[in-house]
Amino acid sequence: MDATNQFFPTEQKLTKVMRRDESRTLLENVGIHVSRYGLVATLLLIGVLKFTTGEAQGIQPLVASSPLMFWLYKVFSLQAVSNLIGVIEIAVAVLIALRPFSARLSFVGSIGAIITFVLTVSFLFSTPGAFQFSHGVPLLGDAGQFLIKDVVLLGASIFTAAEARKKY
Repeated sequence: MDATNQFFPTEQKLTKVMRRDESRTLLENVGIHVSRYGLVATLLLIGVLKFTTGEAQGIQPLVASSPLMFWLYKVFSLQAVSNLIGVIEIAVAVLIALRPFSARLSFVGSIGAIITFVLTVSFLFSTPGAFQFSHGVPLLGDAGQFLIKDVVLLGASIFTAAEARKKY
């Protein structure tokens, strides 16, 4: 084998890899769809809730204590910040849901979801009381228990981005 073949796969190897990628199991296909459309449903539901007064008040301590987002309240009202976040979440959900029609748009939506969930996971570290110490051990406080699910949603967003990117 010469050095060129060592670093550049042959056409036969590429074809084999492509066939393996196209031959997903039923379980893998179900997992992909549940991840994608579970993410879509979650983003839609939490996006729509952002238009309520209760949700606007509920997210205020999280956003206000965030070093990345606190400034929004200096520019917009409490409800306007919540509405803006809601519009973004709904738009991201719609883009992800377009996967059967456009892998590219779904990829863009998944990147938006990654950004969204990186921001919300960062609240775990910036929100007072997200972690509480008991006998020297960090435990999740009320805010932490609310936010920890976003780690899984971040993972689903990364997964859907990778799958959509592979197809366009």
